[in-house]
Amino acid sequence: MPAADGKGLGVGVAGLGAIGMALAARLGAGVPGLRLTAVAARDAARAARRLAEAGIEAPVVPLAELPRRAEVVVEAIPAAHFRAVAEPAIEAGRILLALSAGALLDNLDLVERARARGARIIVPTGALLGLDAVRAAAKGEIASVRMVTRKPPAGLDGAPYLEAHGISLKSLAAPLRVFQGSARDGARGFPANVNVAAALALAGIGPDRTQLEIWADPTVSRNTHTIVVEADSARLTMTIENVPSENPRTGRITALSVIACLEGLVAPLRVGS
Repeated sequence: MPAADGKGLGVGVAGLGAIGMALAARLGAGVPGLRLTAVAARDAARAARRLAEAGIEAPVVPLAELPRRAEVVVEAIPAAHFRAVAEPAIEAGRILLALSAGALLDNLDLVERARARGARIIVPTGALLGLDAVRAAAKGEIASVRMVTRKPPAGLDGAPYLEAHGISLKSLAAPLRVFQGSARDGARGFPANVNVAAALALAGIGPDRTQLEIWADPTVSRNTHTIVVEADSARLTMTIENVPSENPRTGRITALSVIACLEGLVAPLRVGS
């Protein structure tokens, strides 16, 4: 759905962390059918400086103004601010690319609001794999979905669940399972770490039936996710090892996934459901 002015689909990016900055740089350099029209960040002055230093031309605007500047709003900010980005975009009838899938689980009322306003909420694949296959299997019967995440200890630092349970990862010498439970509880306890589990749950059998294990593992250098799905149509076993970005909680592939998702909105050929 290219913009009416023929210059491409306008994209606004909320957040200039590791993902948001990578998106702004890629869009600013030029992606056919897409154009960066605005950026929003908590520290507007710092965001403007970073964009200028990187040679990226885009205005920095308040969050609520993004939908007036863009047909698509990419939410790439801490989960605590999810609704401040999502609500204005949905009320304006825009497309919202929600990267904080864990936060979406606690704000599913926005799905019905999007239906009423003619908006769309899209959760990109992000740092995961196989969501097409899981979505397809969910059209039949899925008996179970289990995901095991292993991250270097630095990639889990500061997680609310660890702090609430007094779990320290300092000087960890061997792999330690720090969480076992539902994807819903995992997303709440590790909001910056396991949006992949929330995306998997939304694609499959829901956040309460999707089971999750999280390991702090000093023996790995990549964020690793293994998924096992038992369904009447197939048995899926998938593993992805993501190279961390400048933010150890986030894989480099996440920003690339968003670009691929955006291109899918305007490209004449789209591969995958």
